[in-house]
Amino acid sequence: MSEPEEEIQGEKRDSTKKKKKKKKKKDQRERQEQVDVAEEDPKEEQEQGECVVLHGIFKLGKKSHDVLLTRTRLTWTPILPESPTSEACVLQPGVILLQDVFAVKVKRRRAAGQQSGGPVLGVALFYGKRRGRRLEEDTLHLHNASSEHTHTWYNTLKELLTGFSSRPRYLKVFINPSSHKKEAVPIYREHVAPLFRMADVRTDITVTERKGHALSVMKECKLDEYDGIVCVGGDGSVAELCHALVLRAQLDADSPEKPVKSTLPLGIIPAGSTDVISCSVHGVRDPVTAALHIVLGHLQHVDMCGFSSQGQLVHFGFTAMFGFGGRSLARAEKKRWMPSSRRREYALVKTLARLRPEDCQLSFLPAKNSSSSADGGESWTTHQGLYLNISVMSIPCLSPHTPRGLAPNTSLTNGSASLIAVGNTSRSEFIKHLKRYGSSTGQFSFSFVEAHAVSAVRIQPRSLIGCPEEESEGEGNSKATPIIQSEGTVFPWNIDGELVEMANEVLIRVHPGLITLYGEEVDEAELSVSCSCI
Repeated sequence: MSEPEEEIQGEKRDSTKKKKKKKKKKDQRERQEQVDVAEEDPKEEQEQGECVVLHGIFKLGKKSHDVLLTRTRLTWTPILPESPTSEACVLQPGVILLQDVFAVKVKRRRAAGQQSGGPVLGVALFYGKRRGRRLEEDTLHLHNASSEHTHTWYNTLKELLTGFSSRPRYLKVFINPSSHKKEAVPIYREHVAPLFRMADVRTDITVTERKGHALSVMKECKLDEYDGIVCVGGDGSVAELCHALVLRAQLDADSPEKPVKSTLPLGIIPAGSTDVISCSVHGVRDPVTAALHIVLGHLQHVDMCGFSSQGQLVHFGFTAMFGFGGRSLARAEKKRWMPSSRRREYALVKTLARLRPEDCQLSFLPAKNSSSSADGGESWTTHQGLYLNISVMSIPCLSPHTPRGLAPNTSLTNGSASLIAVGNTSRSEFIKHLKRYGSSTGQFSFSFVEAHAVSAVRIQPRSLIGCPEEESEGEGNSKATPIIQSEGTVFPWNIDGELVEMANEVLIRVHPGLITLYGEEVDEAELSVSCSCI
């Protein structure tokens, strides 16, 4: 090969190498541009979807983060140094919704014993974090030593949080110191009060001294200055305050006959033995979860029942039991000196040992047929017979012992109640029915149990002749030994865990959304060990 030819071949090889190098550099630039677009897209989408209120740099832990604040959320992304290989690492940003944040504070460095002042360290956000059905308090620390920068973020966050109008600023708190194991005061002091202080919620506290104390206070106090009511106690205390709220709404509206919706929401801090109402609106018996629902302003409109006898309104409540449920509670009330769990088991076993049916006329208005019939009246369905227990429940009645509830087919806001009528049967079959409530299903799969969704129920007990209730301790033939009732006899009813005695016919009507509770609807409660007495 001649020298010119060798030079030409060399030039071709050099040009080929240069082209490969140029192409490689071009490909690297294109990849870098794609990475840059990928990193910018999330911010651009955020800015297009929501207006960015603030944009700054804070340290979370030991790493610097790029922090964005919009009107609904706060996001942060780690700031990473450029990689020598130009390979980008796309990281998912952390996110907190402002609807979950209940307090924001300025962090400062203070010496031991120092009460105020100190160098600014940054901002702390306190929020509710979900773990299953529970809400737990958590904190996000944003570190920045600039006082001006920190206060700009603090003031902006405070302003955004005040936009949640359902969050209370001033609460009337009722504490029942005698509920369950006298735990109400310690529960409030240790778990609830610190969260209220953190959220800048002021409180006016009344420690009840007797049954009916909360009702008398509610009738007289000025409710206009409060944003809500809080009850720290068991189901009896909750039922009393729910009843008081609706009665007060009737008095204020001058409507003694027609129920009036209460404008003030009620928060329930569980401190009782079963806490059925609290479990139904929170899913757990946890005072922290209940307190966080209150400070975050989670509201739920809940159906209630009105109970009338002989044309007179007697009570408002969520649940009612006639027969076995009422008589077991009446027995328990006679043994108030016993511990609550022992008293409950004693009454349950004693009532089962003397199990007798009630002869009554049961009428109900199906929920789907609540409108007027062709003749202008309501289409009632009427049954006559012997019943061991009749339950009417406008809420699921969740509890740790009954995770799916006593009335799993109803909800807090469906405008109807669950009627569960247990006909006459043997004691052993009735016990099987009761034990099924501790499992997930099967409590209604008995021939003697019927369940209906209703908007109204009428129960009229009848006087019967038979063996007296206290005569026999043996099982006997319950079908042939109904309870003797005479003229003027009052019947024990279990209304929200409280003993209410009523005579003659009782009319129960469901009033949709009659009361507002702090919480949210749940399908199932956390399970715990159930009662071993049966």
